[in-house]
Amino acid sequence: MNQLQDKTALSHRPDATRCVHSRRSALYVPANNHRAMQKAATLACDAIIFDLEDAIGPDDKPSARKAIKDWFGAGRPPHMACIIRINALSSAWGMDDLEMAAACAPDAILLPKIETPSDIRTVQKALDDLNAAAHTRLWAMIETPRGLVNCQHIADTGMEAGGRLDCLIVGTNDLAKETGVDLSDGRQLVTSWLMQIILAARAAGLDVLDGVYNNFRDLDGYRSECETGRSMGFDGKTLIHPLQIDTANATFGASAEALADASAIVAAFALPQNSGKGVIQMDGKMVERLHLEQAEKLLAKAALQQKSVTSI
Repeated sequence: MNQLQDKTALSHRPDATRCVHSRRSALYVPANNHRAMQKAATLACDAIIFDLEDAIGPDDKPSARKAIKDWFGAGRPPHMACIIRINALSSAWGMDDLEMAAACAPDAILLPKIETPSDIRTVQKALDDLNAAAHTRLWAMIETPRGLVNCQHIADTGMEAGGRLDCLIVGTNDLAKETGVDLSDGRQLVTSWLMQIILAARAAGLDVLDGVYNNFRDLDGYRSECETGRSMGFDGKTLIHPLQIDTANATFGASAEALADASAIVAAFALPQNSGKGVIQMDGKMVERLHLEQAEKLLAKAALQQKSVTSI
């Protein structure tokens, strides 16, 4: 597709058609760790990512693939999203991974090292050929210099007719490795890159999750990074250990104060005297319809989070 065709293929507005999801915490679980996989269903994270890529050595990939198939076959928990991270289709294992993942019908398939829009479209075509479930979305890792440079074009594939892309994930460790950036003193050197990925996601109406925090025992440092990520606009964080779940849920979840404010805005616009108004006054502040949309989205997310808690 040329540039003009790309633009005309965009089929919907990013701010009006996306489903609301709660994605505060997404925990990676190696697919060859049977104990961790069994425990996964009891955890309070919003999403589990069963990993067939970095966490699995070449010799273990077939057995890990079977372990995921068996896990999904036994029945999945209702309170969390279940994701499968496959190997790249260009690898020796990618197509076998994709065929298995499509058969499991997860909530999403996570694609590593996405660098161009054609990477997404190739997988979508393969899923269509496999008659994959319509609800199975795609998540894309942005973790290489080329992927970073092309992240807006990658994100825009989610707006094309039939597009499955639903979420971007930052691969901070790989970005640092590929660029040589030193992260030992924090992420200030890559903040502009993170914001670039967030902007690309927002422009296409996608969710976007922050990268992992490697030292899972450094709870203070981890909490600080979560708080910074929330302020930057991330929807949640990817995790490497169950100890990180509660902090991510608390940080990226809505506070009681925020929920009260959102409920008040929705109630105010529902009053008969405010019907059809674009702007109203509340407590000395001007509140617009865009604030109403934000409030409704926040309350919808909170409802999902509460449902998740009661399902555990």
